[in-house]
Amino acid sequence: MTTQRATGKINITRHDSKPIEEGQGSPVSLVSITEDFTGEMEGTGIANHLIVTASDGCLHFSGMERFTGKLAGRSGSFVFQNSGELRDGVLQSEWIVIPGSGTQDFAGLSGTGGCRSAEGYFFDYWFE
Repeated sequence: MTTQRATGKINITRHDSKPIEEGQGSPVSLVSITEDFTGEMEGTGIANHLIVTASDGCLHFSGMERFTGKLAGRSGSFVFQNSGELRDGVLQSEWIVIPGSGTQDFAGLSGTGGCRSAEGYFFDYWFE
């Protein structure tokens, strides 16, 4: 098992937000996002996140995202859990591939990664 690293950028192309709980305290929303990945991962991500807006304006999120595209000469799709925060316009998130979610050439894919606003994404992956 050899770990490789992919890097690149993500561009959000669609963002739909629906409030699901607006009671006292921090509001909770369901957000659907479509993203274009460029760099060593080329393709599209479709994500659904629960987002909580804290009293200081920081957004905390957790959800699932399906990436469909190409990575290291392979094609297919896989799902990763994505959680993090957006604070003062700076994104920090962490990813983990859901075991067994890879299709086509991504069967057996495992990995972790994330995204930082300024640097873009990073993804450390391997095939079992």
